[in-house]
Amino acid sequence: MKYLHPLCAALLFMLLFMASTPMKAQKNRDSGYVSISSGGKMYWESQGEGTPVILVHGHTLDRRMWRTQVECLSKHFRVVTPDMRGYGRSSKLSDSIHTTHVDDLLTLMDSLHIDKAHVVGLSMGGFITADMVAMHPERMLSCIMASGALRSRKGFSEPVDSAEYAEEEARVQSNLAKGIDACREEWIEQLVKGGGTKAENMRSELTAIIGDWDGWLLTHHEPHLYYARTALPVLKQHRPEVPALYICGDKEKKRRPGMLDHLPNSRFIVIPDCGHMSNMEQPHIFNEIILNFLKK
Repeated sequence: MKYLHPLCAALLFMLLFMASTPMKAQKNRDSGYVSISSGGKMYWESQGEGTPVILVHGHTLDRRMWRTQVECLSKHFRVVTPDMRGYGRSSKLSDSIHTTHVDDLLTLMDSLHIDKAHVVGLSMGGFITADMVAMHPERMLSCIMASGALRSRKGFSEPVDSAEYAEEEARVQSNLAKGIDACREEWIEQLVKGGGTKAENMRSELTAIIGDWDGWLLTHHEPHLYYARTALPVLKQHRPEVPALYICGDKEKKRRPGMLDHLPNSRFIVIPDCGHMSNMEQPHIFNEIILNFLKK
């Protein structure tokens, strides 16, 4: 053939152009590892463009619990989902670690060149988000805590006394007697049975994620990875103006956290027919609340 039909030529040019041009969805997705203290590595994923939103997962879980939030929020923001130390693809916990989850999160932000972000955390993620708004509010655009606020336990810099050691040892021995698999199943059942009418829908996803968790914390004393009660005096002193929101499910029967008294721009919302895992149990309501809050 000496020449191509004009239509064929145009089609060939389009195919060549598409092959040489990255798809937008691929360009807006990223993942990797960053180095954190004690020789650890933190895995993270990112999707979308624009203002960063960091989603911090709960205990026994990992970044995958935020699946529906990533789908929703990444249409408007750059959504970053890390696996915290001891979970998912990140480094395992050990008895020798002396740091906080917030320090790891700040290292991640620095590595990704994120100066400030909206930070959303559920359960354990709420503990971490609460630590951050108390100790490092300058790194936050807003603070959203779901079913987890400042812990009342000792902070990471406080020594362990004999009573605390005995309590932790009793917990460990009880878990060893049950077995890790039985502890996982008991926790999954607790999350589902403590929810509302839609809670059963999240059982399979919870089972898959929690089933991948190594269970180290079940058979070891919990390291002090939070600022916890040592952060409260700092919060009371500075009263950061960071917009803050606390969310919980009505089945939890939680009270408004006292730390909100020291966050002047804070709100408290209860989701009806919902338990502890509000983002998975009532994802559409949860997403709507988050989007409305962030857009304001």
